[in-house]
Amino acid sequence: PTVTSACKILKCNSEFWAATSGSHGPGTEEAPEFCTALRAYAHCTRRTARTCRGDLAYHSAVHGIEDLMVQHNCSKDGPTSQPRLRTLPPGDSQERSDSPEICHYEKSFHKHSAAPNYTHCGLFGDPHLRTFTDTFQTCKVQGAWPLIDNNYLNVQVTNTPVLPGSTATATSKLTIIFKSFQECVEQKVYQAEMDELPAAFADGSKNGGDKHGANSLKITEKVSGQHIEIQAKYIGTTIVVRQVGRYLTFAVRMPEEVVNAVEDRDSQGLYLCLRGCPLNQQIDFQAVRSAQATEGRARRKGPSLPAPPEAFTYETATAKCREKLPVEDLYFQSCVFDLLTTGDVNFMLAAYYAFEDVKMLHSNKDKLHLYERTRELAPGSGAPSGASSALWVLLLCLSQCWLCLL
Repeated sequence: PTVTSACKILKCNSEFWAATSGSHGPGTEEAPEFCTALRAYAHCTRRTARTCRGDLAYHSAVHGIEDLMVQHNCSKDGPTSQPRLRTLPPGDSQERSDSPEICHYEKSFHKHSAAPNYTHCGLFGDPHLRTFTDTFQTCKVQGAWPLIDNNYLNVQVTNTPVLPGSTATATSKLTIIFKSFQECVEQKVYQAEMDELPAAFADGSKNGGDKHGANSLKITEKVSGQHIEIQAKYIGTTIVVRQVGRYLTFAVRMPEEVVNAVEDRDSQGLYLCLRGCPLNQQIDFQAVRSAQATEGRARRKGPSLPAPPEAFTYETATAKCREKLPVEDLYFQSCVFDLLTTGDVNFMLAAYYAFEDVKMLHSNKDKLHLYERTRELAPGSGAPSGASSALWVLLLCLSQCWLCLL
């Protein structure tokens, strides 16, 4: 089985932030509660010390705890139980009323023009990629690959084999770097791994830092440990990260202007959400699916190809996917593909949630479903029958002309 990262510093950071959020430096009456949270934070880092020796975030947290202990006269001995979560004051849940206009994309860049054109990119499953241009690909892309790389942010994913020796891979790690932007936000890093979906940035914060427009970048936890959403209003961008089963999914809504904000345009070839996977990393989706269906029929003819009890046949995979994805588009087909290659029903849920994110994030509701272009050319479909009719009319006209000439 795939080994997950044992360093749990992200979990320690997010727990401390959750326990102390809403406090801008504890007053006298808050000091005992703050010190309790610090001791719990220190205890958490000690538990994961052995596996975090080479982790910069871990060492930064340890030094930060020591400094805070001294600043607030906290004793290292005392209770370490987590205090109850603070609720943010109503004003903190919204952007400051005096926040710079430049920190709100639609207000600043498009005040006197039409609304921006938004695009969508998503990555899920084994893995399947929907690019900003609505191209759908199934890729190998094992290891670390850049999804987005522009003037405002970088997104990198790491894909690992689902099972030892398997060609099926899935996203096990995600890193998002929001670059410092004018008076809006400081540089912020978000990291998620298998079984670690923090509701805070790597430094424990939930917004863009100390700058005046910091709340134009915010993390919201939708479902604990399963679903977070990052709003970057200063660039008009929404990012959704989910953990489904053991693996991660990614979806983003971004203005075209931000998508194409790359100084070195030649480097866009490495930017998967824009250019797609390299040809040598793409999988022929239709050919593999046809082979899967053929193998399924062969398996029914006799005992020569026995299936393990936990495996899906083509028919059972199709039936399972239809429970959540009734439209037989590429999300449905990717679900069938993943169930057959992994045997893990969580991949069905990954396809389902990926489509739910498309419904929420895609600006063109007519392009939610994607279908294979080759389907339009299949016997009996609309395109060939129309072409046949046109050909028949042309031949009829030619025959009439020939008769006239005679």
